[in-house]
Amino acid sequence: MSITLIPRSKSNPKPPRKHRLATRMELKRQLRDQQEQTSQAFGQLIGAGDTIAALEERLGDERAGRAGAERVARCLAADLDERTGERDQARAEVAALRARLAPFLAAEANANAVTVPAAIRDIGRFEDQATEPINVRPLWEAIGPVVCTEGSTDPAHLPAA
Repeated sequence: MSITLIPRSKSNPKPPRKHRLATRMELKRQLRDQQEQTSQAFGQLIGAGDTIAALEERLGDERAGRAGAERVARCLAADLDERTGERDQARAEVAALRARLAPFLAAEANANAVTVPAAIRDIGRFEDQATEPINVRPLWEAIGPVVCTEGSTDPAHLPAA
């Protein structure tokens, strides 16, 4: 077995390096860029801290307002319960008074009952007198026969006077 070596020629040059070494200027530029980015991030961090502090203050105010609103709601609920109890007592009292008053109302209604039958009309007073019936006759009896001339100007079609 023999190993055959392939000679390098100009058609197959050395492979290029994958990493080249950075120069001192490039490293300084990269360092400046990173310092600038760090400075910007630090400024954002300070701004975020201020924003968080302001939001925490607002949150504290909101929580205090909510606690106050909950106290008011509890007081209103207690007042509503008290008023509901008073209303229920008043309704019971009204029902009891109506039951006690019912016989008196019935007695008064019986004493003041209308006993005149509906078919009889009292015409004792002048303004309640019945009127005379109206004589209604057909129109042709009242004015005589009606002749249709249909736009005719011939005097023979007109009724005699």
